[in-house]
Amino acid sequence: MTEDTTRQEQDAPPRDFDGLQQLIVERRPALPKRLAQVAEFALANPDEIAFGTAASIAAHANVQPSTLVRFSQALGYQGFSQMQDVFRARLRDPVPNYDQRLAQLREHGLTASSANMIMEGFANAAERSLVQLKAKLDPETLDHAVSLLADAETIYLIGLRRSFPVTSYMAYALGKLGVPNVLINAVAGLAPEQTAFISPRDAALVVSFTPYASETVSLAHLAREKGAKIVSITDSVLSPIATMADAWFEVAESDFEGFRTLGATMILAMTLAVAVAEKHKGQSQMEQRIIE
Repeated sequence: MTEDTTRQEQDAPPRDFDGLQQLIVERRPALPKRLAQVAEFALANPDEIAFGTAASIAAHANVQPSTLVRFSQALGYQGFSQMQDVFRARLRDPVPNYDQRLAQLREHGLTASSANMIMEGFANAAERSLVQLKAKLDPETLDHAVSLLADAETIYLIGLRRSFPVTSYMAYALGKLGVPNVLINAVAGLAPEQTAFISPRDAALVVSFTPYASETVSLAHLAREKGAKIVSITDSVLSPIATMADAWFEVAESDFEGFRTLGATMILAMTLAVAVAEKHKGQSQMEQRIIE
């Protein structure tokens, strides 16, 4: 292999989706405004990049089709279609659906054994998740996130699909603890209306995991545009809700035969709810003393 060939391979753009995501995250701060706009749209809407036409993608990203070409070339691709192939490639290794996960259980003979064995599998997965959370959790990030949420006039809780149990629990806990909050549940398609009153005085706690619910990402962007502080719980630095957050937590839930628990995530949610309520109460008492 010649030196020129080696240099060409090193300079070649990523052919795998993870590598492309990482490249977009790294390059985005230095991109011109319109290209950065495409970068944010691509991170938040990978399926649309994979399936859409240049015209439809440009319309949704609010840019010209030629901007998509310039964005692709800025990342080292010859054109938009070459980059789009990488987005399509990620779909060849999709997250297993629930029928496939049950098939994995049958392959291991677990359905023929007691339910207790399945329970132990989930318990062990949750235990591994908690160990990883404790090892990765940065106390300064935790304190910063608690301050952002406690200082907010209202906390908006955004997490749909698999993440909804987390935000619905936090709405219950924060409500019982006297902390003003709004749960975005998207019932009847009213999520945009539920977020209409977000202001710079507020904060949004956003929860989403692979493959990242597109509506959650869109609502998080809306909260960001309205000036609210963002605290995210997600599973990767490449997550679209990590890149926009003022403080974010990485929670990688271990799986059992393809099914992931929410054990570690719920522990973090409980921690945030109680810590925010404690700080919120302390601030209220201090304000009362000042008034008196």
